[in-house]
Amino acid sequence: MRVAVIGGGPGGLYFAALAKQLSPSWDITVWERNAPDDTFGFGVVFSDETLDGIAQADPRVFDAMSAEFARWSDIDVRHRGQVLTSGGHGFAALGRKRLLQILQQRCAALDVDVRYRTQAPPVEELSARYDLVVAGDGVRSATRATFADTFRPELDERTCRYMWLGTDKVFEAFTFIVAEGEFGTLQVHAYPFDDSRSTFIVEIDEESWRRAGFDAFADRDHPPGTSDEDSIALCERILADHLDGHRLLPNNSKWIRFTTVRNATWRHDNVVLLGDAAHTAHFSIGSGTKLAMEDSLALAACLHEHQDVATALAAYESERRPVVESTQRAAQASLEWFENVGRYTGQDPHQFAFNLLTRSRRVTYDNLRVRDEAFTHAVDARHAAEAAADLAGPGPADAPPMFRPFRLGGLRLRNRVVAPPVALYTARDGVPGDFELVHLSTQAVGGSGLVFAGMTAVSADARATTGCPGLYTDEQEAAWRRIADFVHEQSDARLGIQLTHAGRRAAAQPPRPGDVNYASEQGSWPLVAASPLPWNENSSVPREATRADLVAITRDFVTAARRADRCGFDALELQLGHGHLLSGFLSPLTNTRTDAYGGDLAGRMRFPLEVLRAVRAVWPAGKALLVRISATDWADGGTSEADAVEIARRLAEAGADAIDVSTGEVVAHERPRYGRSYQTPYADLIRNATGVPVVAVGAISTYDDVNSIILAGRADLCAVGRAQLHDPLWTLHAAAAQGYRGPAAPWPTAWRAGSGRPPGARTDRVPPRLHLLRQPPAPVHQRWLPPARATALQSAAH
Repeated sequence: MRVAVIGGGPGGLYFAALAKQLSPSWDITVWERNAPDDTFGFGVVFSDETLDGIAQADPRVFDAMSAEFARWSDIDVRHRGQVLTSGGHGFAALGRKRLLQILQQRCAALDVDVRYRTQAPPVEELSARYDLVVAGDGVRSATRATFADTFRPELDERTCRYMWLGTDKVFEAFTFIVAEGEFGTLQVHAYPFDDSRSTFIVEIDEESWRRAGFDAFADRDHPPGTSDEDSIALCERILADHLDGHRLLPNNSKWIRFTTVRNATWRHDNVVLLGDAAHTAHFSIGSGTKLAMEDSLALAACLHEHQDVATALAAYESERRPVVESTQRAAQASLEWFENVGRYTGQDPHQFAFNLLTRSRRVTYDNLRVRDEAFTHAVDARHAAEAAADLAGPGPADAPPMFRPFRLGGLRLRNRVVAPPVALYTARDGVPGDFELVHLSTQAVGGSGLVFAGMTAVSADARATTGCPGLYTDEQEAAWRRIADFVHEQSDARLGIQLTHAGRRAAAQPPRPGDVNYASEQGSWPLVAASPLPWNENSSVPREATRADLVAITRDFVTAARRADRCGFDALELQLGHGHLLSGFLSPLTNTRTDAYGGDLAGRMRFPLEVLRAVRAVWPAGKALLVRISATDWADGGTSEADAVEIARRLAEAGADAIDVSTGEVVAHERPRYGRSYQTPYADLIRNATGVPVVAVGAISTYDDVNSIILAGRADLCAVGRAQLHDPLWTLHAAAAQGYRGPAAPWPTAWRAGSGRPPGARTDRVPPRLHLLRQPPAPVHQRWLPPARATALQSAAH
């Protein structure tokens, strides 16, 4: 087997060493254009998981690395004059140059042919001459560009500027610095990697970068290998309080923008991409070197396990892609958090630190409690005090965040869990029946603080389907009153109803389960919309709403709101999202009108605001009024983030007590990015940009995520939908799992015997003691103290 490796970075060298160990007869050649002692960058960080893999795969490499690791477990967050520390995390780092030396020596010992200062031949030539070509040629991969039609790369260049630097200040922990000034906000990601130096990455958004004056140096010529010394000097001045007289150390350091690399495939015949050539993940969640070395291990193993190259490469990508994509999702969340860090700097320092630590969603509330209970308790206590102050009365200080009360308009909610509006499609002629009663009462008895009846039409023609309920006849009103009375008799949960006009999304029959693209049949009933645009090619073309239509529809909403009040509903939600009529006015993709109700955002908001103001005028002040919006259309040219913020701000000014922040379902050609709590960033955006209370909704299914979202300040309430359909007692079970027994999650008297967690298999087994001497627990807080400094401290102590 003849193997060509393009790129002698850590990924390429580690692969060559592992493959040569497994197959000593293979002829492996590595081409590296730089000299063996050239390196760009400073330190690299490894997780315990990756190090376990290295230790198993090549103990000699692991031992050499371990001998020089800087190790620590703390994260310091420096924000507004305070340093808050969270422990129990676990890091190991060493210099990139030293890592390369270790891998170079290992390749030499295994007789790998490494050709330094040598440009690799064209990849087409290598592919013809070798059985396998491994392309570890970096983020600007020439191999990827050569076979772009196969790899189909997606390169997402972000807006923030950043610069890799070092410093002779040895930090004792992974340190996040947030510096504010008249220019805006600048952040630093810093960590030690040996006895005398630390990595120091400066990151800043474009506007702050320009206001700080860095743009004055941007046009100057900085040839390869040189650094932007003027920008580095300015960074030293801005960050002087954190450097304590130490210097920033350049190494080919200049401002760049981060590019997230994704590829549709990593294989082309006998050519395979490795590391940054295949994928990148933002530096704020770890090291690209770590990912590249994990790739190397998996690729070498798959080649060893399979008889032919094609099968091995397919197995490699099948194994690694899910891991990489999971990492990239976490990295994207972290990247976007730091791009918008100025949004959060006004938070209490403890909440800010918690928000930062949980930004990627990989670290959560429960996870932090395990790592550092004292830190999490301190954040918890402050949040509980704030919740109590907002309610002008005592609150349960020992309750998890999700079980702290909240004031929504004139309502006091017992907890932060919402059972969102769900389309059940079980009504007949718009009249809700026994299934609606069972569904809503079970959600209320099951513990949610606020329960919504869903997709209720304000007129017969406003129904989305024939199975949707309405609130436009006396019979419907009586049916809803029966349900509301029963819910209130059985529970102190608050009950709400969502009112809507389906607009162009009106349909004759309910959709199949899980299908949002339901379409009307020709002649079902007259459709009206902001503009005469059908939902999709199978839909009827709606009629553009006239001024008379708008007056009549507004009157329908007002009449339905009055009926809802008489029924005894505590909260009302207007559906301004998901492509329904009012949503159709808001989005530029669905509103092409040329009158006063179209055009710019002010025009597109005119009719939704008219409806909201009219409903607010008749809805009691002591009850809550919410509005659901689609904060993005997931389609080019649709609602922007700036639009979503302005929409929320104007809705609040017009009387909305909170914004229920959903996304999408506005156009049929949408391309949503589904994932765990995938809509929460939009709730976060609106809450922290406007100060308006928000409900986060969408793929939130664990109490740990709810606690994390609430405590980080990303939302005030969390709507848990499908998880509560799976388990209608989800909220009560969440309380039991957390050991909470209090007024925010009351078990019905008849069910109280089941309020504890039932015993499971082998839960009655008590394990014996099997160790003669107990190992002391690892300290929560471990700082990096270079040996010389540690010796000096010990001498001073004696």
